[in-house]
Amino acid sequence: MRTGLSGIGTWAGALAACAAMGLSGCENKGGSKAPLARVDGSETRSSGTADPATAGYIASAEQAIRDGDLDKALQEFARAIEVNPNSTTAHLGMADIYRMKGDYSRAEARYARASALEPRNFSAQYFHGLMLHLLDRLPEAIQAYIRALTLQPNDFKANLNLATAYYQLDENSQALPYARRAVELNPQDGPARFNLGAIYAAVNRHGDAVREYQQAAEFMNLTPPLLLNLADSLAKLERFEEMANALTQAIKTEPSSIAYERLGFAKFKMSQFADAKANFNAAVKMDGDYYPALNGLGVCNLNDWIRSGRSDSKTKEAGLNALRRSLQIERDQPQILEILTRYGR
Repeated sequence: MRTGLSGIGTWAGALAACAAMGLSGCENKGGSKAPLARVDGSETRSSGTADPATAGYIASAEQAIRDGDLDKALQEFARAIEVNPNSTTAHLGMADIYRMKGDYSRAEARYARASALEPRNFSAQYFHGLMLHLLDRLPEAIQAYIRALTLQPNDFKANLNLATAYYQLDENSQALPYARRAVELNPQDGPARFNLGAIYAAVNRHGDAVREYQQAAEFMNLTPPLLLNLADSLAKLERFEEMANALTQAIKTEPSSIAYERLGFAKFKMSQFADAKANFNAAVKMDGDYYPALNGLGVCNLNDWIRSGRSDSKTKEAGLNALRRSLQIERDQPQILEILTRYGR
């Protein structure tokens, strides 16, 4: 005989934490310097490279870079471009400096010019894609990454970032082969495996996703996003005990309303109702407007009321109030509305 509500595994909605898709090839934040991209042979394929004035300005700019004077380097590269507007090296030099400074709009313009001047210059194409990506111009970034990969199909960063861009556009079937290739090229890169796991999850291949998340954990820190994503795929596979273990670790690392709510869901599915209710309460305490946790709390209270023989009216009302509050926050929840209609009389 059924003693409570069941079959409500979707009440919490989709997991809010997505994969931490890190872009490769960008300098560290906080003012630390990154090495400039060096483009082998770019100057020898540019028109006018034998011009002594152009060469002199470029040499002066490179010396300024070695001296740490990036502003002077920019000035010298600009002078080189005045003499020879088609100097790929000068455009790339300016672009690299703007990238290091975090001025992605100006960097994008210079990389765009360099990539137009030398369509077969991998660095120009790749970094143009990276700047477009950082500027959230994803369709254009994808095209630039594809151009880069036609030149160097086995470049790890270009494959990884192209997969990331497709994923961000929810074009997951297109993302998958590039994410796989990135992992093939660098099997011990934790973020690459994390990304591949997220893409597998997005195409409902949760067994593959779990394997990639577990592999990622061997090569990177157990971050809350990794643990939350792992837990979400374990839930889809109905591996609730493993899900609970992952979420317990996530809470130890960084407590969050999402982690508590997901742990409550796992405990509910394991019929550990007291633990489920405690975790939903913890989630609501952290964020009173987190409606998935309100849903879980409401359902737990209604189950307590049913198990009491429908005699504990205070518990019933507490459950209904939690569900009503959830609907005030997010009205598009037909499943919760149906529960309220059934038990709210």
